[in-house]
Amino acid sequence: MGHLKLQMQTGINALEEETGKHDAGYPNRTTVACMINAEIGAVLAVMRRNVRWGVHYMSDDDQLEHSLVQSLKALRKQIFSWQSQWHVINPALYLHPFLDVIQSDETGAPITGVALSSVYKILTLDVIDQNTVNVGDAMHLVVDAVTSCRFEVTDPGSEEVVLMKILQVLLACVKSKASVMLSNQHICTIVNTCFRIVHQAGTKGELLQRIARYTMHELVRCIFSHLQDIDNTEHALVNGSTGLKQEIDGLNNEHNSANRQLENGNLNPASDGRSLSTGIASSAANDVTGTIVDENTAFASSAKETDLNELQLMNEPYGIPCMVEIFHFLCSLLNVVEHMGMSSRSNTIAFDEDVPLFALTLINSAIELGGPSFHRHPRLLSLIQDELFCNLMQFGLSMSPLVLSMVCSIVLNLYHHLRTELKLQIEAFFSCVILRLAQSKYGASYQQQEVAMEALVDFCRQKTFMVEMYANFDCDITCSNVFEDIANLLSKSAFPVNSPLSPMHILALDGLIAVMQGMSERIGNGSLSSDHSPVNVEEYTPFWLEKCENFSDPNSWVPFVCRRKYFKKRLMIGADHFNRDIKKGLQFLQGIHLLPDKLDAQSVACFFRYTAGLDKNLIGDFLGNHDEFCVQVLHEFARTFDFKDMTLDTALRLFLETFRLPGESQKIQRVLEAFSERYYEQSPHILANKDAALLLSYSIIMLNTDQHNMQVKKKMTEEDFIRNNRRINGGNDLPREILSELYHSICKNEIRTTPEQGSGFPEMTPSRWIYLIHKSKKTAPFIVSDCRAYLDYDMFATLSGPTIAAISVVFDHAENEEVYQTCMDGFLAVAKISAYYHLENILDDLVVSLCKFVTILDPSSVEESILAFGDDTKARMATETVFTIANRFSQLLYLGAEESRPVPTEEQLAAQQCALQTIQKCHIDSIFTESKFLQAESLLQLAKALNSAGVRPKKGNNTSEDEDTSVFCLELLVAITLNNRDRIELLWQGVYEHIANIVQSTVMPCALVEKAVFGLLRICHRLLPYKENITDELLRSLQLVLKLDARVADTYYEQITQEVSHLVKANASHIRSHLGWRTITSLLSITARHLESSEAGFDALLFIMSDGAHLLPANYVLCVDAARQFAESRVGQVERSLVALDLMAGSVNCLEKWTNDAKQAMKEEEVAKMLLDIGEMWLRLAQGLRKLCLDQREEVRNQALLSLQNCLTGSVGIHLPNGLWLQCFDQVIFTLLDDLLEISQTHSPKDYRNMEGTLILALKLLSKVFLQLLQNLSQLPDFSKLWLGVLNLLEKFMKVKIRGRRSEKLQELVPELLKNTLLVMKAGHILEESSNVGGNSLWELTWLHINNIAPSLQSEVFPEQDSKHLQQKQTEQVGGLGPDESVSVPSNETAGQDGPGINQSGSAVAT
Repeated sequence: MGHLKLQMQTGINALEEETGKHDAGYPNRTTVACMINAEIGAVLAVMRRNVRWGVHYMSDDDQLEHSLVQSLKALRKQIFSWQSQWHVINPALYLHPFLDVIQSDETGAPITGVALSSVYKILTLDVIDQNTVNVGDAMHLVVDAVTSCRFEVTDPGSEEVVLMKILQVLLACVKSKASVMLSNQHICTIVNTCFRIVHQAGTKGELLQRIARYTMHELVRCIFSHLQDIDNTEHALVNGSTGLKQEIDGLNNEHNSANRQLENGNLNPASDGRSLSTGIASSAANDVTGTIVDENTAFASSAKETDLNELQLMNEPYGIPCMVEIFHFLCSLLNVVEHMGMSSRSNTIAFDEDVPLFALTLINSAIELGGPSFHRHPRLLSLIQDELFCNLMQFGLSMSPLVLSMVCSIVLNLYHHLRTELKLQIEAFFSCVILRLAQSKYGASYQQQEVAMEALVDFCRQKTFMVEMYANFDCDITCSNVFEDIANLLSKSAFPVNSPLSPMHILALDGLIAVMQGMSERIGNGSLSSDHSPVNVEEYTPFWLEKCENFSDPNSWVPFVCRRKYFKKRLMIGADHFNRDIKKGLQFLQGIHLLPDKLDAQSVACFFRYTAGLDKNLIGDFLGNHDEFCVQVLHEFARTFDFKDMTLDTALRLFLETFRLPGESQKIQRVLEAFSERYYEQSPHILANKDAALLLSYSIIMLNTDQHNMQVKKKMTEEDFIRNNRRINGGNDLPREILSELYHSICKNEIRTTPEQGSGFPEMTPSRWIYLIHKSKKTAPFIVSDCRAYLDYDMFATLSGPTIAAISVVFDHAENEEVYQTCMDGFLAVAKISAYYHLENILDDLVVSLCKFVTILDPSSVEESILAFGDDTKARMATETVFTIANRFSQLLYLGAEESRPVPTEEQLAAQQCALQTIQKCHIDSIFTESKFLQAESLLQLAKALNSAGVRPKKGNNTSEDEDTSVFCLELLVAITLNNRDRIELLWQGVYEHIANIVQSTVMPCALVEKAVFGLLRICHRLLPYKENITDELLRSLQLVLKLDARVADTYYEQITQEVSHLVKANASHIRSHLGWRTITSLLSITARHLESSEAGFDALLFIMSDGAHLLPANYVLCVDAARQFAESRVGQVERSLVALDLMAGSVNCLEKWTNDAKQAMKEEEVAKMLLDIGEMWLRLAQGLRKLCLDQREEVRNQALLSLQNCLTGSVGIHLPNGLWLQCFDQVIFTLLDDLLEISQTHSPKDYRNMEGTLILALKLLSKVFLQLLQNLSQLPDFSKLWLGVLNLLEKFMKVKIRGRRSEKLQELVPELLKNTLLVMKAGHILEESSNVGGNSLWELTWLHINNIAPSLQSEVFPEQDSKHLQQKQTEQVGGLGPDESVSVPSNETAGQDGPGINQSGSAVAT
């Protein structure tokens, strides 16, 4: 006590010299003294309620008060005697007595609460700020005292009050003007304390929970709001977060002791200091209750491990070090969540979403306040790039809509502030989270889909978001097409398919319209792509080495991304060719200069590495090939990977994700050798040589198979794995820790040697995340776009069609004016963009779509039409929008076209007018429109003149004007041909030759070949109904389409197929000849292998074959073969293959109908020929179905078997000859079963899944068909051969092994089917014992085979024959007995019951 008095007196004397200085900004001296005096009185008043704070009697009978009471009374005596202003008085002088009460473990909760209120009041008086004397020490005293608060718990209510006041004081410390004097260590201690109260509040009242969370939230906001004021610094703790890992083993002990202390009211555990992360995580990882730590619970993990530099940083005024630690803790809290248990006393609701939601909310606040300032601090930025975003990817797939919504909000903030540093993370978030959740096919709930769609629309409302997605991802060959995927998702989600309009449809439409409105707002802001000049690559350049000189200059990056997009599109086309034929695919890429004329290993390797959509099976087979060039490509392919700082299993996972590992051991050897060589090059610090890497890689593959193959019953243990890898590292052992880590990694996560095919939306695995972080360090910078229309033309070309269709459908289904207006805004935005870019076709489509809703032109009376129009809001709005477009944007279209032209003078205008009038007077157009009145010779000469004028100059000399001339002449020639359809024979040969010359001489897409092909289709379409005599000639001409160069065909085949489909639907009844149908089906069959045109091609085939509407004997075999090709194709979905199978199976009805019609209408000779033809058609159908029964896809294979069975068993009405049935058994059924057996034995179960089920269906097919035809076939001389063929197959099926063991189902099914067959043959007297003594009778040959299948069947099916044989055997035994031997004859009862000479056990009875 004496020491305190001396200190106070000394401080006052020292400060009296400063009395003259006065700051008007501080409160009145006397007022403050009165307030502090009142607080002293309040504390003393509460203390006097308890006797223990009265007089203490000592041994010498002196009466002394308690030291806490004495210090408060001493302060009361001094405060009114101080003459100096309060800001020059050391705050410790008037804070110490209150802090002593707070720290005393003798005070109860009420006293501690009043003392805390007093400290809070003093802190909020504006007496203490950064200019106050010794303010730093004072603030440290307050924080240390409050965070080490001790008190006795008298009741739960008072305990909660104290905890609330602790939170109040700590928040006041951080919000006060003097908070800048707090050190990093004390800020961490404050956050640590508040978070422990947050979790302790989980077992207490709702009010404390809310206040604790609010305080924690405000603390984070206050701390990170200073981030923008801190300059770039390298002073951040490198090891500041190591405490969490070091202390995790002791969390349970700490948790138990903390609970005991809380029950005793002690808020300061007597434990060593731990880091902030440790202190907080320990509470979170064990229970929702916790404890408040003392001032030593700070940053360093232990005194021995604390670096002097770090200790110095922690004692400096707070800044980046504490922010790094706090932010790291908030991220690590998300990692702890999944391991966290919930206390039995906890009353928190939805705990599984409550804790991550709280953590995410704090993180979001930190990012909102810190904003772009994170960019200046590498340590904070690194946490966001890796740990935070990894957790966001995980919680983005949460089932909780609240958590998902908060994750999306965080990513939106990060996009705004830090997108230049998060390029690949943003791509991964959209591909693996948003685009996955927004689609129902990935199993997301409706709430998840809705939240994901809302988030996506929020992003679309950002003005430059879609432009940046297109520039950074769609135009990057190493990234996915995020813009295209978003556009497809929004357009599909806006369509109400077979359902009423829902909020999800409206939301998706809002996203589309927001993108369009963003484009329309950028119109007029300047553009570099106004000429839209296409990229032209005339020589080979390595596409993966394209560079941009300046990513911040649009003049540099805009041409760069356009060129990359060109490469990406061409690579996708090349991938399609490659998947169909490797050699032709590479040749195609050479033709478009994406691969060199002479292939080199590096270019092919980079094509494999960077091209999406390649068949990974083909890549694996190519890389594993022993050919020298393939081996070179393999090593170059391995060099495209960066394995630095990766574990071996992570590197192997990434390597094997890019292709499918071949099944042959030699190929596996070559692949792993290349991988090991590359891995050792980049990670030589662990492995002694590349052989060690190879051996360990092999060992990992074996371990992966052992652990994740269901057939392996006894799994390899960790010790087995370590023992198997002894002395592989250059004769030495690898560190046990490395092998143990590899073992557990493989056991936990399987290495998939069959990677996902296609370009869907994959899940983010740990190995993919590691690769993403590695890749992000080398990827091209994120392109930030301004508000100019650099790439809008290309984006609009992709988006316009789906957007117009979506708006039209929603407008049609909508029923309220708000949605009407949204749709109209979208229409106007699309119209504005179309007009600006002079896209007349899109503008026409838009107007046509709108005119469908204008009902004023309906054919009804004027009055009714007007009344209906007045009542129809939708029609009125559509009409208004149509005329707005017509009046506003047609002018914009013309103005835009005139901007680049000089203004003509009056003389020029007059000259142009005169020239125009002269040309009009010439009536040049009438020469062609009235050509049908020309004489035949004149017409022929006109056509020849157009042919000559339209011939293109020799290669290398043609210009754009020459091209325009050729196109113009061709269009006139087509028009003349159509106008003279009655004289088509006169013109046809010349027209055909001209078009054929164009088609066969063109190797690149251009306007001329487009006009030629579609002109030819138009001629056929228009003339087929009128000119039956040249129908075959017209259709034969379409074979020119089949001769198009691959590049030309790829460009136009979608539109060609649509035209062919229209032609077939309009003229199917006019096509009668086999030749004509062969041309049509050839055109349709090609589409089965073409992605874009397959849908239209199959639609046309469906039109022909559905219900046999247009099936004829002339086209039956052709159509069946085309349907088979569609069923075999994997371009479409499996459902389309199944529909094609149904078409083939249903065509049997046509054969039956033709059979009946022929018998009724034809003569006998004609009927015989017709039936022969029908039998041939039926056999071709069966052979086609047989090929599909061998399909790799299980659904297609099994459906084909059922279709074949229906085709064979349902052909009763066709009356097929028995000889044809024998041919069918030989060429179709027996061959099919043999092929299926071979597949089950020689192919991997991964390639052909569930072959056992397929074999069962095939056996049932054989049995059913054989039994149905048994009576007829048994009369044939070759029946024995047929029957033995069936038995031979059944014997093979009994012996077949699937996955190394015999099938139980087949072992049961074969005897059962055989028994049924034998019973039918017995009932029909087909199989009977022959009296012939040779070994070649049907009876003996039958049982010779059956004894190899099921020996017991003979006694089951023919018991009487078995009894007869036994009686004969017994007689022979009697004849062989000696004269003294006798035989007992069984009774008649026994003989009648069990057969002669057989007892109940089945053995012969002898005495």
